[in-house]
Amino acid sequence: MKLRFELLARDGAARRARLRLPHGSVETPAFMPVGTYGTVKAMAPEELVALGAEIVLGNTFHLSLRPGAAIVQLHRGGLHGFMGWERPILTDSGGFQVFSLAALRRISEEGVRFRSPIDGAEVHMRPEDSMDVQRALESDIAMAFDDCTAYPATEAQARASMERSMRWAARGHAHYYRDAPPGHLFGIVQGGMHTALRGASLESLLKLEWPGLAVGGLAVGEPEEERLRVLEYTLPLMPADRPRYLMGVGYPQDIVAAVLRGVDMFDCVMPTRHARNGHLFTSTGIINIRNACYQRDTGPLDPACACHTCRHFSRAYLRHLDRCDEILGVRLGTVHNLHFYLDLMRQIRSAISAGTFGQLAARIMAIPRRSPAPVA
Repeated sequence: MKLRFELLARDGAARRARLRLPHGSVETPAFMPVGTYGTVKAMAPEELVALGAEIVLGNTFHLSLRPGAAIVQLHRGGLHGFMGWERPILTDSGGFQVFSLAALRRISEEGVRFRSPIDGAEVHMRPEDSMDVQRALESDIAMAFDDCTAYPATEAQARASMERSMRWAARGHAHYYRDAPPGHLFGIVQGGMHTALRGASLESLLKLEWPGLAVGGLAVGEPEEERLRVLEYTLPLMPADRPRYLMGVGYPQDIVAAVLRGVDMFDCVMPTRHARNGHLFTSTGIINIRNACYQRDTGPLDPACACHTCRHFSRAYLRHLDRCDEILGVRLGTVHNLHFYLDLMRQIRSAISAGTFGQLAARIMAIPRRSPAPVA
């Protein structure tokens, strides 16, 4: 099936579109909950559907180690059948996870050798290996295997990393499309904080046909102003007729800032990871439900939220569950945080269509990243 990207509305550089994939359509701008091991932590597939998730992210690196691509491939539909998710899936190539194992890896032109974080066994991953795993997983969108540039990096370091990524991208592209694949392969623009290298990376990628392109190597510790500078340079150079994916970002304010500049797709572990640590997103900022001031607070987590958690449970109850290490506390927090993110994307799409995205963006950007705790 040929990937179709239908542009439905614009508001400045912000785009409202529909992405048609083998397992269904995705309305963009879209947020993809992260299902690293074939599960979005604490959530069943039907709960994700009820929250409005249209696409989730699976991780090639972790799934290749456990349970292994061969086990997933035994299931009809690959990862879809394995995890009981009938809607689209995007799989990360594993490049970022290899990047995070700096002390355990050795990078060469051929690929990466690293020690498994599970049992210490040596594992070898080449671009071709990543493509084989992603084809076996049968993801709707696969990602090129890249060398994620660390921050900070000198121009010489970033250039070497970017050029290696481009050579790997070409190898991966040839291998993924050696015969009819189950999905579509996206390229990844690299180059660190150096705009000239970002331009060179994109120029190299566009020598091949990519149904979509991602901006990688951000959300790796750089200041916000550096990330925005890179986006403002790179996004206008990217083809307007294909989806643009910003990998690993981020806070709601970061998402809005990126949509303002023309990004269509996002993923981040933040809503699920924050929920497991008691940090919950609200319309007035993030609160830490573990704070003692919520012990007697009978109000909803966020009065402005219509999620199941906010409609049925108090802050006092959520704090009680957290202090007792009850699984339900993690589940209710995750339901809320994912609802917050997915509802934000619905608001963004609606505002772009109405031509009022600037007003929505100003309101979201004004929300502090952490709200002050009420007086106990």
